[in-house]
Amino acid sequence: MTAVDRGTAHHDLPLGGRDEGGRERTTPAESTGRAEIPLLDAIRGHERTSAFIAAADEFLAAQGFTEHGFRHANLVGHIAFNVLTHLGHDFHQAQLAAVAGYLHDIGNVVSRAYHGQTGAVLAFDALKELDVEPRDIAQILTAIGNHEEDYGVAVSPVAAAVILADKSDVHRSRVRDGREVDLAVDIHDRVNYAVESSFLRVDPNDRTLTLELAIDTEISRVLEYFEIFLERMVMCRRAARTLGCAFKITVNGSDML
Repeated sequence: MTAVDRGTAHHDLPLGGRDEGGRERTTPAESTGRAEIPLLDAIRGHERTSAFIAAADEFLAAQGFTEHGFRHANLVGHIAFNVLTHLGHDFHQAQLAAVAGYLHDIGNVVSRAYHGQTGAVLAFDALKELDVEPRDIAQILTAIGNHEEDYGVAVSPVAAAVILADKSDVHRSRVRDGREVDLAVDIHDRVNYAVESSFLRVDPNDRTLTLELAIDTEISRVLEYFEIFLERMVMCRRAARTLGCAFKITVNGSDML
């Protein structure tokens, strides 16, 4: 059994800054000035919604799943917002993507099975209480209901952004802190723990969305990433097409897709 050391690694957000090579890069959200997203702030302050997200993560932990709590919810929401913003979509659509990204896993409070559809039902009540316009509610619900690879389809820019944001969150910080895991047996923990950084690069000029991964191959072979996440990557490619972009993956600086 190997005790997981989360260390200081972080999952980057597309919010500016530069990497060691001087390229435009992301930095942790906590150290940057995020755009104001009023509807996201409102839903984050909704007491029942917060309770459901917290409970959902507890229930998934009991089943052995990686982290699906507020870290993941906030990250997906902000990445979805930034994807649409960088691609030139208006603030209104980007804000809907942020809310859908934040709420996308709330259905896990009921069951992991079909949690996208269950989550859409749960999100409806909260959005209605906040007096969100019906058409905007519809955009958020369809993004929540279509984010899983088993049945999801990128039917809109909002849905596409949520898919890309969700599937790009592979990182060692998702392996649960303080829990003894057998990395030799649990492939999902092993692959997530091997990913030292993950960054969704948006290039509006070339119309590309590139998932850049740094993987410690002493922990997990690159092939294992694709063994468990191939369906997700195919879904990302289709989501990118909805946004008029190509989807690419690099691992340790080498093109994979």
